[in-house]
Amino acid sequence: MRKCLRCGAEMQEDFTFTGGGGNVLRARGISLKAVYTKAAVCFECGEVSIYIDDKAIEKIKK
Repeated sequence: MRKCLRCGAEMQEDFTFTGGGGNVLRARGISLKAVYTKAAVCFECGEVSIYIDDKAIEKIKK
């Protein structure tokens, strides 16, 4: 569970990005495609938090 940094409410997780198809994020020379990038949304204040899933974290650690 993610808590909103703005208001402290519980955020809804696992939203995915659609459209585009280009690289969303670059870290340590690794391009993370949209398939690894997720978003959490706070329905109390509208804050959106972008995060990467476990697969992407493992890729970056290598």
